[in-house]
Amino acid sequence: MGYQVAGTMAEDSILESTERTSGHEALRKNVQAAIALAGAVRSTLGPKGLDKLLIDDSGETMVTNDGVTVLETARVEHPVAKMIITASSTQDKVARDGTTTTVVICAEMLRNAWQLVRQGVHPSVIARGFAQSETFALSSLNELSIRATREQIESAIETSLAGKLDKSMEKHLASLSLEAADVILSDGKADPTRVKIIKQTGGSMSESTLITGLALAKTRIHPEMKERGGPGSILILDGGLERRKPKFESKLNITSTGMLEAFREAESKALMKQIENLVAIGCSLLVCKEGVDDEARQALSKNGILAYRRVEKRDLDLLSRACGANLVPDAGRATKDDLGVFTSTHEELRGGVNYWILEAEHSGATLIARGSTQSVIDEVERCFADGLGVACQLLEEPVLLPGAGATQVALGRKLRRFAESVPGREQLAIEAWADALESIPRELALNAGYDGIDSLLKLTSAQIESGDYIGLDLSDGKPRDTISRGIMEPMTITRQAISGATEAAISILRIDDVLWAQMDAQIPEEVQDGLHGLGAD
Repeated sequence: MGYQVAGTMAEDSILESTERTSGHEALRKNVQAAIALAGAVRSTLGPKGLDKLLIDDSGETMVTNDGVTVLETARVEHPVAKMIITASSTQDKVARDGTTTTVVICAEMLRNAWQLVRQGVHPSVIARGFAQSETFALSSLNELSIRATREQIESAIETSLAGKLDKSMEKHLASLSLEAADVILSDGKADPTRVKIIKQTGGSMSESTLITGLALAKTRIHPEMKERGGPGSILILDGGLERRKPKFESKLNITSTGMLEAFREAESKALMKQIENLVAIGCSLLVCKEGVDDEARQALSKNGILAYRRVEKRDLDLLSRACGANLVPDAGRATKDDLGVFTSTHEELRGGVNYWILEAEHSGATLIARGSTQSVIDEVERCFADGLGVACQLLEEPVLLPGAGATQVALGRKLRRFAESVPGREQLAIEAWADALESIPRELALNAGYDGIDSLLKLTSAQIESGDYIGLDLSDGKPRDTISRGIMEPMTITRQAISGATEAAISILRIDDVLWAQMDAQIPEEVQDGLHGLGAD
């Protein structure tokens, strides 16, 4: 007994400046945090979801129904909420969609788990049941999947954008997303980072266009240079072709009239020597980060070298990737090994802006995002990025699942049958996990103005009668076949949402102690010195 008391006293002493919550109380607060977080985004779910108005510290506003944007913009301090936001962010990076779904399912898993804990089921038992549910559900997805056709892929991209913009714009961006994904597809893999987005204020969203190749809002530095060219070799200069400026303060003591002219001539020769080297290594296109002198411009034009200047560093990096060129600091020291290869280059006027367009083996594509205001353009950019991510996934893995809640209801039905074969209290956890999945069709119905429970019951009954592809038609609230109506979603999205939500829920269930360090108010040293001067202790 004495050792127990001593241990308690030692523990109390160590944690005297720490606020501690343990056991069921810790779990209850963590579940509350998860439910509160889900409450902030659940109304954005689905094509009938509502928008959120976000306002930052500077007063800038943003209207969006993108779940991960809402969560990442909001100031969240609770550690459990941050864990769920991380799961949502991972969903966005991996699948580009399903972020709200991940948060809602995770919160419902924890809500149902809390009810089981109150009934005497240990959190570890629930965690085991959740893990079994995840394994079973992921293996069952193959039974529900279909091999996607080209038309179905485009429909799935439209479905992922549903509710974010008007119908015609969703269709337009879905088409552009698929076109861009086709361009960047290589050896069965599509890299979305090879798509550049240029924002252009003015016009309507429908005037947003896709350019094959890398486009920059630039004009060649000399009008006599050929506007079109290629194929050829490109050199990317991490600097410019300008007369050298001293890096330190200096004075020239001119003792004769010819000294200044000699100095200028020496600089001119050094500049020409760099251009001679460009000609010698076979450079036909020069891109500079900084400026180009008039003298150098004339010399480049005379030698048939097309040139562009004052190109941003990030665009230089894109050009380097596209053409396989090295970034060099000095044109005079460049070698043939530093050169890249391009297929063609030309200039084009779009929306009153002149664009330089370069095509190479890995040049990718460029979206010109247009809109009446900056906030509209930002939303176009976000939606296109989401559509592009989904398009890339479907070209890499053209496998679809029925949408409109059909997959979740079908998995729920299968899981309940599976639960009957599982002995022990894990069976209760599996049923709770299945109920959490079914929160998705309930929320879809609620956001469309229908009763969530009634809609779920109708959907379940219709699937038993007509098969697993029956989902909820949100236009009238009736169960209908999703495949024939083109309402489908990529398997990648559903698979990642299930895994991410389950992993986060299990991690939170395993927390039985929360320790909050209490920080004392700190007085700045200069203030403290002043207090001492006044005789303060």
